[in-house]
Amino acid sequence: MEKGNILREWVQLLEDVNEVQRRRAAAIKAIEMGRGGISKVHEATGMSRDTIRKGINEVGSGIGIPKRLRKKGAGRKKIKDKNSNLKKDFDKIMEENTAGNPMKTIKWTNKSTYAIANALERKGHSISEDTVGRMLKEDKYSLQTNKKMYEGKSHADRDAQFHYINEQANKFLRKRQPIISVDTKKKELIGNFKNAGKTWRKKGKPEEVNVYDFPTLANGKAVPYGAYDIALNKGFVNVGISSDTAEFAVESIRQWWKQLGKKHYPKAKELLITADSGGSNGHRNRGWKCFLNKFAKETGFKITVLHFPPATSKWNKIEHILFSFISKNWRGKPLVNYQVIINFIKNTKTKEGLEVFARLDRKKYMKGRKFSDKEMENINIMYHEFHPEWNYTITPK
Repeated sequence: MEKGNILREWVQLLEDVNEVQRRRAAAIKAIEMGRGGISKVHEATGMSRDTIRKGINEVGSGIGIPKRLRKKGAGRKKIKDKNSNLKKDFDKIMEENTAGNPMKTIKWTNKSTYAIANALERKGHSISEDTVGRMLKEDKYSLQTNKKMYEGKSHADRDAQFHYINEQANKFLRKRQPIISVDTKKKELIGNFKNAGKTWRKKGKPEEVNVYDFPTLANGKAVPYGAYDIALNKGFVNVGISSDTAEFAVESIRQWWKQLGKKHYPKAKELLITADSGGSNGHRNRGWKCFLNKFAKETGFKITVLHFPPATSKWNKIEHILFSFISKNWRGKPLVNYQVIINFIKNTKTKEGLEVFARLDRKKYMKGRKFSDKEMENINIMYHEFHPEWNYTITPK
């Protein structure tokens, strides 16, 4: 078992002991770990370094456990419980700086506890790094290494673009206009192939699947393109059977509007789309803009597109709010046909109330289509002042 897993299991065991036992167990673990042990235990448990040092002194002096012990939750109130505005400001800061692994239901932040504490101090809160660390753990954040945070070289204006997206999204929310986060999920082979994960089955009766998962053995492929409604917490997935093209991406948005959006936004005049900077909905993709222009003419919508900077796709809400739960729902189960995939997607739910709708798109989308300068000139597009390559609005003529 890896050291990280052992430490996590040890931290979970501490939840069932009293405060003195917890302090002394942490002290013993810090002593065992040697140099840097106090810092490592502090990071793993959220306990202050002073508390761990106190435990080390107690262990070294052989002081017995006192007869009277505080119950868990007793003692001074937590700072966030005494100050309701602190939690609100903390949540706001984290909302703008949080990502989720698209294949796991965890979240992490790109800000250090020092940076978060400074941001909170600017809002009038006196708070330590240790307290910020405890708040992060209580909200189920986890420490991650840099390799899991960044997907490539980051842009200098990366954070500024995140703030710009957040500002524009808030404007749309205030106007009650729809906002969708879009992306293509990982393609899936159709057939009796092994799918990552485990499911509960009778002992000795695992589900039998093909030994190999070569594409030539598949009965086809599924290309799930999703649209996640940020305000309503509802997802829509258009499952294609051919290629992930710009035409397919916009058709998926069109189907979201016909089957879901139109019902909830009957008076909509605008649409905000947040998308990655590459792929079928990339900011350099001419087809993406051409097909969006056609959709704008059909609906009369003024369509604003805001792209995430390069190498930041994990910050796209659809990745960790929709796609991760779909993957969790079908883990360990072979995707033997398209109907099975549609059913798994439709039955994806969360305790936060996520609802997901899905359809099968049998149209064949052809790759490699070229779009001329003349076609681009016919698009009524307004590029924003801030990073026009990432932010633009298409208006029907």
